[in-house]
Amino acid sequence: MTKVSKAGRLKRLSRIEGQVRGLARMVEEDRYCIDIVTQIAAVRAALRRVEEEVLRDHISHCVAHAMASGDKAEQTQKIDELMGVLARSAR
Repeated sequence: MTKVSKAGRLKRLSRIEGQVRGLARMVEEDRYCIDIVTQIAAVRAALRRVEEEVLRDHISHCVAHAMASGDKAEQTQKIDELMGVLARSAR
């Protein structure tokens, strides 16, 4: 992960952290349920975007390196990792 992409992701995650704190306040204040659900959806979407960025970075660097290496064991490991994380995120 480059320093620029790392800084961008940390900035996004800080914003998400603030959104989650805002959600807690909404619940404490007994805000309207639909407003809370709407904010939860926004947090989930923001997390998905960060997840996609990290996954794209992993594929373009780690997986690509394993494929270029010619090492079948490393290639299989990276493919298995990738399939596992995709299966978990699809749930």
